[in-house]
Amino acid sequence: MKKYINKLLLLGSLLILGSSCDSGAELTTLKSVSFPSEITVSSSTLVLTEDTADDPVLLISWPSVSFPIEAPVTYAVQFDLIGDTSGSTAWQKAKRIEVGTDVLSKSLTGQELNKIAVDLGLPIDIPGKLVVRVEAAMDRKIYSNPITLTITPYEKSVVFGEIYMPGSYQGWAVETAAALTAIQKGVYQGYMTVAEGAGPGFKLNTERNWAQFYGAGATNNDLKNMSDTDFVLPGAGSYQIKVNLNTLKWSQAPYAWGIIGTATSGGWDKSTPMSYDHQTKTWKVTADLAAGALKFRLNDAWTINYGPADPGTNTINLDNGGAYTIGEAGTYEVTFTINEVDPATTGYPATATCTIVKK
Repeated sequence: MKKYINKLLLLGSLLILGSSCDSGAELTTLKSVSFPSEITVSSSTLVLTEDTADDPVLLISWPSVSFPIEAPVTYAVQFDLIGDTSGSTAWQKAKRIEVGTDVLSKSLTGQELNKIAVDLGLPIDIPGKLVVRVEAAMDRKIYSNPITLTITPYEKSVVFGEIYMPGSYQGWAVETAAALTAIQKGVYQGYMTVAEGAGPGFKLNTERNWAQFYGAGATNNDLKNMSDTDFVLPGAGSYQIKVNLNTLKWSQAPYAWGIIGTATSGGWDKSTPMSYDHQTKTWKVTADLAAGALKFRLNDAWTINYGPADPGTNTINLDNGGAYTIGEAGTYEVTFTINEVDPATTGYPATATCTIVKK
């Protein structure tokens, strides 16, 4: 009797399953999805050098992947050693780079690719092999066939030193001018806030004196030894400045840390920018705050932001969802200090520090 009951239960289950399949519901995850063609790379053999660290050296391209559901597809690129791409732990040590939604290529500079190669353990100055593949994700993740790359990485020089930036912003006093710190051999980086009403002109000095300096050459971004023509920033605001003495070029980009949250005038929508104090290497702002939340973010965007894991301390943590609570409305001086010597190569530090003082 028990045998017949079990058979009836099995038959009932099959009937219910069949009914479900006929109901019109589309089980999209059962449909096969794959890359319609192979991915491509601009070069499969790369010898990386410090001289071309900032140049684009590798372009990875791939076809659009179609999933059964019409929705944006998110792509990422993965690099790994050949020996780590099989077995039960395949690709678990891979370096993964999020590319974005419906983006079909990714370009990497020499220093970006060099860091990936070194982090994965390729020997310096010796050709080694990595594999790269593309991940497509929507209702599931699928992967392209990998391509093998032969990469010769370099060892980044340990660099020290500074150059200096006297200008209108501080009365042309080279003794107290902003310092730009070496981040690569011959490459320097620093930050500058030009106040409203301050002149935009500056020079670049290799020492805190006028024995040798650079001014503008054929263009505003060309360095010319002992040129009387000033370099010029676009105007008032805060900037990240890079100087390359190898190529005799310099560049600037708008760059400012700011405060954000319900305690600020912009709420969670618009940051209140801070100004860079080049003498203390600290970002500062004096602002009227309401009772509410406060944290920090870069360039009025959430891409890089800091919040406190423990609001009882002055330590703030990268990509932390926490915020400080401003208990009483009033005028506050807020400072933000971060050691971001070379974010392009090493990323942003895990922690920074701040102070929030009621005036």
